[in-house]
Amino acid sequence: MPLSAPWPIPFILDPTNLMMDATAAFVVSALLAIMINAEGQAWVSTILGDIRMDAKDRFHFNAFLHVDITGSICYLVAGFGWPKHLDINPGKFKYPRLFMVLSRAAGPVANLLMASVAATLFFVMDFLDMDPRVFLMVVGVNVTTAVYHLIPIPPLAASSLITVWIPEESLLRKVFFSAGPFVIVGIFLYERITGAGLLSPYLDPLVRQVVGFFV
Repeated sequence: MPLSAPWPIPFILDPTNLMMDATAAFVVSALLAIMINAEGQAWVSTILGDIRMDAKDRFHFNAFLHVDITGSICYLVAGFGWPKHLDINPGKFKYPRLFMVLSRAAGPVANLLMASVAATLFFVMDFLDMDPRVFLMVVGVNVTTAVYHLIPIPPLAASSLITVWIPEESLLRKVFFSAGPFVIVGIFLYERITGAGLLSPYLDPLVRQVVGFFV
């Protein structure tokens, strides 16, 4: 974490001590992270063969249309989340399992690319002696989103390594996808309430290392 960081990384909203500037920067950064994640998946899946005649439901770059309620709650609870599920048709891929994994992985990769762009703007603003804190928040939220998508629970990206092997119409798949978001929120809500470290002690150091690399 850079010495000049005004907020903790990963950043998690504290309802007992809300700072207006930090809260505004976090909300903007979360919306940007959601949009970039979804559009990254859409772009790569299209490149790999899942071409839609009317792609306005994908390439609209409207963060609010990508917002998922449970994913947004997770941002408030844990500092990361996910966009609304993007429909990808593996039947259009030459290599369905591989290309599905690559399409889902494109979301967090896009978040890392966004973090690198924000880090560049951070340095430019700092050089011009202007307040660069909002760009540091963008870096932190996008990196946190990317790193936490390593958790192999739907709808996070790493879960595709498992779900591509489960038949499309199986009950196990339906339960896995239906319960996944609530399991994730439950894990981190339990962490917030009890202070117990289930996953964050292992992932937060990686988040700080990647942010440190960028800035």
